[in-house]
Amino acid sequence: MLSLCICGTAITSQYLAERYRVNTPMLQSFINYCLLLLFYTVMLAFQSGSDNLLHILKRKWWKYVLLGLADVEANYLIVRAYQYTTLTSVQLLDCFGIPVLMALSWFVLYARYRVIHLIAVAVCLLGVGTMVGADILAGREDNSGSDVLIGDILVLLGASLYAVSNVCEEYIVKRLSRQEFLGMVGLFGTIISGIQLSIVECKDIASIQWDWKIALLFVAFALCMFCLYSFMPLVIQVTSATSVNLGILTADLYSLFFGLFLFGYKFSGLYLLSFTVIMVGFVLYCSTPTRTAEPAESSVPPITSIGIDNLGLKLEENLQETPSAAL
Repeated sequence: MLSLCICGTAITSQYLAERYRVNTPMLQSFINYCLLLLFYTVMLAFQSGSDNLLHILKRKWWKYVLLGLADVEANYLIVRAYQYTTLTSVQLLDCFGIPVLMALSWFVLYARYRVIHLIAVAVCLLGVGTMVGADILAGREDNSGSDVLIGDILVLLGASLYAVSNVCEEYIVKRLSRQEFLGMVGLFGTIISGIQLSIVECKDIASIQWDWKIALLFVAFALCMFCLYSFMPLVIQVTSATSVNLGILTADLYSLFFGLFLFGYKFSGLYLLSFTVIMVGFVLYCSTPTRTAEPAESSVPPITSIGIDNLGLKLEENLQETPSAAL
């Protein structure tokens, strides 16, 4: 479902860019953050106690400023990179976020991986490589821009900021609450993207020839992004940020499948092969639980007592531990 939401954002963005010459990634992100603000930040305003909006802002406002900045710039840098480098480069280099995410999870969340998890990640990346190969054979890699090196650097920076945002998201939704994460991201994301929007996209917005089709595409993009932001914390709560990022690698493939009908892409059997390989790697990763190491300071509790990456496995181990605890 998360991959389909990402696919929806990609399809609507491509329609806006190719059919209507509208290239306003910051405006599109700004609308999404406004929706999060209206829904989740307002929800926090009516909470009581430590979950209240004002109470959170008094204690941790600067932390959420940094989180909002990382999230906004990650979205912006990835989209902007398409103007400089190839689709192939973006697809490959965007995977750089996964090892960064695993490293951050190791140090920040005390996640401990097994060999099978590393093999699963390698399998998923192999699937991405197969997809890129299908792109090259289909002749879809010729959209390079003015400076490939700049584009590649933007992708690496964007992928790294995505990893930072995802690790923070996992920390917050497992230790605090989903509403706090979404409410704070909505608040500071709206402020930061609004300021950046007024600086970099004023001319682009003024040149838009508005009609109901363009407005509908903006609405569709905003709804897909809102659903993505709303549902991802739910998935991260029962899995992990790493497993979610492995699963949503299939988003590019869904976009390619839709592109066969909407944009006239050429079909290749490698697309199906890459989808299968990615899903095998994803299932392999989730089939074995990770462990959470004890932090150095015992006063800081771990995220979970057993660090399970899969809710079913967590319940199974709890059931196995209950009889031995009774004895």
